[in-house]
Amino acid sequence: MKIAFQMDPIGPIDINADSTFRIAEEAQARGHDLFYYTPDRLSYIEGRVVARGWPLRVQRVEGNHFELGDEATVDLSEFDVVWLRQDPPFDMFYITTTHLLQRLTPATLVVNDPFWVRNFPEKLLILDFPDLMPPTAIARDLDTIRAFKDTHGDVILKPLYGNGGAGVFHLPEADRNLSALHELFTGFSREPLIVQKFLPDIKHGDKRVILVDGEPVGAINRIPGKGETRSNMHVGGRPEKVALTDRDREICERIGPLLRDKGQIFVGIDVIGDYLTEINVTSPTGIQELERFDGINVAEKIWGAIERRTS
Repeated sequence: MKIAFQMDPIGPIDINADSTFRIAEEAQARGHDLFYYTPDRLSYIEGRVVARGWPLRVQRVEGNHFELGDEATVDLSEFDVVWLRQDPPFDMFYITTTHLLQRLTPATLVVNDPFWVRNFPEKLLILDFPDLMPPTAIARDLDTIRAFKDTHGDVILKPLYGNGGAGVFHLPEADRNLSALHELFTGFSREPLIVQKFLPDIKHGDKRVILVDGEPVGAINRIPGKGETRSNMHVGGRPEKVALTDRDREICERIGPLLRDKGQIFVGIDVIGDYLTEINVTSPTGIQELERFDGINVAEKIWGAIERRTS
């Protein structure tokens, strides 16, 4: 198959952690032809969705992990699969790329399906499953957020469309910084905030469960660094091996059919204790850590699901 990757610049990636690299590596091993471009090189021109990029080969060599062919402008409708893999923020630039890529479907398979990526941002899709999530409020109004904190005492406050642990604050019951943080956030952004009851189980880790076509394939646990509430690996969280619990499987059974039906082939959910906190569909990570811990080929499972959908 002809495979295109819409992703952030490939040069700086960590080949031992980056999920897109692992997906590309597996595709190449299966004989597929790869093409790479960054999202700023995606365009709509007179009825065609095109991208300016390069034929790509990858190799697991530190400092020499990719080779590019001659730069070319390609019609993405001629590709079998296009991967939507740039990292958030989930802003209007990101949303515009989903609108353009949606024009390729259904003839070209876009992974994950861009229509539902646009309508399933990480911290909003969980609202469809209120019994699985911790007490939550989404608001821009300070009085509403303050009332929620008064009710629940110990809370987490974060930007609704943030990622990678950026802008996440733990506000214990005695904390007096809510007004200042609200002023800070609303001073540079029109987006609402999300506030959730703090889950003490975070000290035991924030579990990332990987689902492929709606089915759980495994999990890693992310332990916060010393003095941190955030467990994201971007900010020093430590990954460790962990097994799926009955509660994890119950959560996956509830959300899996919806993800599969809406073309969300590669998804990472976040679970703290017994609670689902996020459903990551934009650019989930964790493949390589899971493969090392559990000895399973997650990338192979992803490509198997794609090949079944395109056969």
